[in-house]
Amino acid sequence: MANITIRDLPGNTKEILRVQAARSGVSLESYARHILQRASRLEDFMQPKIVDCAQKFFGPKAGVDLDIPGRSSAREDVEFDA
Repeated sequence: MANITIRDLPGNTKEILRVQAARSGVSLESYARHILQRASRLEDFMQPKIVDCAQKFFGPKAGVDLDIPGRSSAREDVEFDA
């Protein structure tokens, strides 16, 4: 088994976790272990998708509707002579 130390955890966070653990009838250590084990199995937790983030802040549901300009190339085609 491995050990982990969490530094700079706000005191109120520890107290909230302690109370939730007590309500569940387990120790704070057991409760924290359970939370970490569940979080380690969540793939979305580790890799947020940019599309999901964009939809959260932009688009009709967020009250922002942007006109996206079409793509075009201002460059001229390059021809190479052999």
